[in-house]
Amino acid sequence: MAKKSVSLAVGRGEKLPTDKGAGLTAKGRAKYNRETGSNLKPPAPSPKTEADKGRKKRFCARMGGVVAKAENADRAKASMRRWKC
Repeated sequence: MAKKSVSLAVGRGEKLPTDKGAGLTAKGRAKYNRETGSNLKPPAPSPKTEADKGRKKRFCARMGGVVAKAENADRAKASMRRWKC
């Protein structure tokens, strides 16, 4: 079963531009969660719980692979800076 595609845009305030750290805004996460039934959470740059520490570690590892393999990884690099990877 294919995942439903959600259209998110910087202009509508659903994504941050790369100069502001990329990633989704609260409005973008709400729209994505509503349309796909997901449960996206906000970034955890300063994790307070063990669960957040694990999320940060997995995110940084996953995005590190994206940055290493992508030709143009500006958004990935910006989101890594926002998460303080």
